[in-house]
Amino acid sequence: MSKKKRIVVTGMGVVSCFGNDVDHFYNELLLGKSGVSDIVEFDVSEYPTRFAAMIRNFDVGDYMQKKQARRADPFIQYTIVAGKKALEMAQLYNNLSSLDLNRSGVIIGSGMGGMQCFSHGVETLIKDGYRRITPFFVPFIITNMGGALLAIDIGFKGPNYSISTACATSNFCIHSAAEQIELGNADLMLCGGAEAASSPIGLAGFVQAKALSTRNEAPAKASRPWDKERDGFVMGEGSGVLVLESLEHALARKAPIFAEYLGGSINCDANHMTDPREDGSVVALCIEEAIKKSGISKEDINYINAHATSTIIGDLCELRAIKKAFGSHTKNIKINATKSMTGHCLGAAGGIESIATIKAINTSMLHPTINLQAPEEELGDLDPVANKAKSLKVTAALSSSFGFGGHNSVLVFAPYKG
Repeated sequence: MSKKKRIVVTGMGVVSCFGNDVDHFYNELLLGKSGVSDIVEFDVSEYPTRFAAMIRNFDVGDYMQKKQARRADPFIQYTIVAGKKALEMAQLYNNLSSLDLNRSGVIIGSGMGGMQCFSHGVETLIKDGYRRITPFFVPFIITNMGGALLAIDIGFKGPNYSISTACATSNFCIHSAAEQIELGNADLMLCGGAEAASSPIGLAGFVQAKALSTRNEAPAKASRPWDKERDGFVMGEGSGVLVLESLEHALARKAPIFAEYLGGSINCDANHMTDPREDGSVVALCIEEAIKKSGISKEDINYINAHATSTIIGDLCELRAIKKAFGSHTKNIKINATKSMTGHCLGAAGGIESIATIKAINTSMLHPTINLQAPEEELGDLDPVANKAKSLKVTAALSSSFGFGGHNSVLVFAPYKG
C-alpha cells in the first residue's frame, strides 16, 4: 500500500462581517467582538427576528470586473474575492503561470446559492412577466457558479464542482478537495464555501422554521452557544476558502505552510430533516473516523472549533458526541464557538471556521466563546473558552460542521512539522 500523501494549507481567504483580511478577522475574534447588529438593508419591522451578522460596504475591489460584480449574486462575489485572496496568501495570485493549471482545481459550495438573484427574479416575473427576467438568472442562482466563475478567471482546469450539504457544505468541500489530491487528480485545490442568505426571503424562511433567536433588544448578545438562555441561532454570511496543496508540491515552490490537513470524515445522522440525533452517536462516529484517518490518537487533540450554533438541541447533541468520542480525555480539550461572534454563516461556516482553527494553530491563541454567562451543565470538563481569549499550544484540532438533513463533517488540522 502506498504511503498516504501529506496535504498542507498554503493559503486562506475570508469574506466576513469583520472584513476580508484573515489577520484582522482573527484579531477581532480574539477581542471577543460581535459582528451581530440590527438589519438596516431591508424592512424587517414585521419580522420576529430583526438582526443578523451582515456584511456591509462590501467592495470586490480589483478581484472582479465591476460590470460582472453588479450582476452577480453576492455569494458569487464572496467566493471570488475569498478565493483570490487565498491565492494571494499562497503567493500565487500574480504567479499562476508557475502552476500546472490542468492539475489545479476548485471545490467551493454554497448551502443556498443565489438567494438574492432568485428572489429578485421571482419578483420581476410576478410584476413584469417573463420577458423581463435577466438571461443571467439561472447562472447566478446555481450553487456551482461561484467556483466555476473563479476557475474561469484564474484558468484552473482541474477538478471543479460544488457540494451542497446545508451548514456542512464547506467542510464537505474541503474533505473532497483533499481526496482529489490524495487520489492524484490534482496538486492544488481551492476549497471552502460561500453564503449570502441574509435577505428578506432567507430571513423569512428561517423565522418560519423557528430556528432564529428573537433577542431584538440585544442583538450582540443573541448568539450564545452552550448558554442556558440561548433561544436560537443568528444568521451570518460570507466566504471562507483554503488553498490545499500536496506537501511535495508546496515544498517544490517554497510555499508558505500554515498548517497540515491530517484527514477528515463525513457521514449522516439519518434521523430528521432539521434535528440532529439527540444522543450524538453518529457525530461521535464521525469524530472517531476523522481521527483514525488522520493517523493520530484522540489524545493528540486538544482543541475543537465546534459547530455550536446556539440552538437548543444542537449544542447539547454535539457535546454528547464529543464526550462519547473522547471519554476521559475531554478534560484536556478546549472548545470554542466562532458563531458566537460571526453568527451562523450556513454553507460558509466550515470554511470560515477552518480559518479560525488554523489561525489558532499559528498564534497559539484561542478566541473566546462570547455571551456564555450561564453554561450548560453538559459542558462538564470541557473548557469553552468563555468570554475571554486563552493561550494554547495546539497539538491537533478538530473543526466540525453539521447540516440540516443530518450531514456531519469533521476535519483535522495540526501544526506543520517538516
